[in-house]
Amino acid sequence: MLGIVKKIIPKRIFKSVQPIYHYVLALLGAMIYRFPSRRILVIGVTGTKGKSTTTEIINAIFESANYKTALQNTLRFKIGDSEKRNLYKMSMPGRFFMQKFLREAVDSNCSVAILEMTSEGARQYRHKFIHMDALIFTNLAKEHIESHGSYENYVNAKLSIARELEKSTKKVWLSFERATPARLDGMSGRRGLFEENFSPAIFVNKDDKEAEKFLSLNIKNKITYSLNDAVGVRSNENSSSFQIGKIVIHSKLPGLFNVSNMLGAIACAKFFKIPEDNIKSGIESTEKIRGRMEKVDLGQNFDVVVDYAHTPDSLRAVYETYSPTPNPLPKGEGAKKIKLICVLGNTGGGRDTWKRGEMGQIADKYCDHIILTNEDPYDEDPRKIVEGMRSVIKNKPVDIIMDRRIAIHTAISRAKSGDAVLITGKGTDPYIMEAHGKKTSWDDATVVREELKKILHNS
Repeated sequence: MLGIVKKIIPKRIFKSVQPIYHYVLALLGAMIYRFPSRRILVIGVTGTKGKSTTTEIINAIFESANYKTALQNTLRFKIGDSEKRNLYKMSMPGRFFMQKFLREAVDSNCSVAILEMTSEGARQYRHKFIHMDALIFTNLAKEHIESHGSYENYVNAKLSIARELEKSTKKVWLSFERATPARLDGMSGRRGLFEENFSPAIFVNKDDKEAEKFLSLNIKNKITYSLNDAVGVRSNENSSSFQIGKIVIHSKLPGLFNVSNMLGAIACAKFFKIPEDNIKSGIESTEKIRGRMEKVDLGQNFDVVVDYAHTPDSLRAVYETYSPTPNPLPKGEGAKKIKLICVLGNTGGGRDTWKRGEMGQIADKYCDHIILTNEDPYDEDPRKIVEGMRSVIKNKPVDIIMDRRIAIHTAISRAKSGDAVLITGKGTDPYIMEAHGKKTSWDDATVVREELKKILHNS
């Protein structure tokens, strides 16, 4: 119906009434599902990078403390022990979906709902009438510029999420009645620990250039976190470790960017008085995040990694995890030169065209061999996109293999002992988006396993 209306109504008029349309749908969804966010602790996570990983870490921490949780992010939807893969190719599905999800979480007696919140969702008011108790801001980098019109509009869309928290009069609570039985069994003599009210809180990554904009908001509890707060940070392609306060973390999540994600989750958990042993066990039990620096290991003597990196900053962070180039903080023991065979795509047709050249240049700097392939061309000519990326690569050997499966197979087949094959851009994206609305089912990690099995079998 919306498609028909867009064809009938002049574009200028349609654009002017869009906010009203989105607001009414958001209100209607909240009313139908009886404003469920008022009945559950809601923690939002926003930023350009690290949202899904941070939500997963927070979820693991609260679960370690035996709270029943609901989780919504790019990867999955989870309510208690029930979960399903996110196949919508959007982190925040429609307004009715979000309200229904929260209602089901409340009806399932979940204590906490952890939500990934995006600028695209905010632009369509999908965050409206979701009464948050806390928000974590991870970082901001150029992204979705065509969609928002400018970087400033993109920043304001993120800030609009925080402003909903700024307006909140909701009292934060965690009650034992909504804890899981395992939690209740261990609460003898400690009833009332969480009966105090908490005012809304925002947790801001002080290392980000836009941090002050979030800290300037009128939110009572403004808490910062930074890599500089951690002691003894070590990070390499296999793991990370650091100490924050009395908590010593040894995580299997690699990269300094993951250390930052963990610090944001720790700040949030400590605010809500989650015990330190639960914070530690929750983080250390998170051995991998699907599609985020996800290693595929079938016994081969080289690394194959799938990562969602689709912005220049995130691509650089992935490559630097394997690079001997010094990081801002010391790398792990035994850092060594690793040959990088990099598979990257066309960064999405019809959008963010500015970043194609930057990503090509980053690959040229860090990779030893580059394979450019198809990703999500939509209605744009995929070959033309890839040729544009190819034109900026001056120093490293490049192949263009448009069939993504063949590109992955070729990269793996070239790997020798000690090498690393880094496949970026898709992560857990469930489809390759092509012209005229065509969607081809896809999962990078699954394809990697299939092709790696063939190669290992033949060898």
